[in-house]
Amino acid sequence: MHLEKQWFEGIEAGTDEAGRGCLAGPVTAAAVILPSDFESDLLTDSKKLSAPIRLKLKHQIESEAITYGVAHVFPSEIDQINILNASIKAMHLALEQLSTIPQHILVDGNRFHPYKNIPHQCMIKGDGRFLNIAAASILAKTTRDAYMKELHEAFPEYQWRKNKGYPTREHRLAIQKLGPTPHHRKSFRLLPEQLALQF
Repeated sequence: MHLEKQWFEGIEAGTDEAGRGCLAGPVTAAAVILPSDFESDLLTDSKKLSAPIRLKLKHQIESEAITYGVAHVFPSEIDQINILNASIKAMHLALEQLSTIPQHILVDGNRFHPYKNIPHQCMIKGDGRFLNIAAASILAKTTRDAYMKELHEAFPEYQWRKNKGYPTREHRLAIQKLGPTPHHRKSFRLLPEQLALQF
């Protein structure tokens, strides 16, 4: 499927997050401004791509983007302000890193808080429709995956190298056996009732 370059006729940043549904680790967002001549036959929603393709695209985006930013919001703050607000804060932090101020922000999803009075447009499934959001999804996903692989070295029992903090059966069984770590989101339901009762 061919993605549109952008929604707005001007300098537009695409922004997206990764890790919103995870039990552990940060929510990570990226913001990207692509040049008008950017081309890629591979770029689409990061969830639809293999890890090697995502890494290949990461290098292309980082070398060819006009500017980009990536930011984490960590579990302690997610627990304080909730995952929606944490996701939007991560997008704002990523936008703050841009060396060029965008005239418009294209946001993946349906919720956003205004950023510095810059007009924005929310796009449901925008990472499968627009190149700049897809590029942000790649940077957010690859950066977060790399972070979770590092965390895995300290907490190998939870298999974050494989599950990246998502609620897989093996991840929940490790929580049941060992309890949560400081990297778990305490405001999330870490165990379904049938496992929690046995804990």
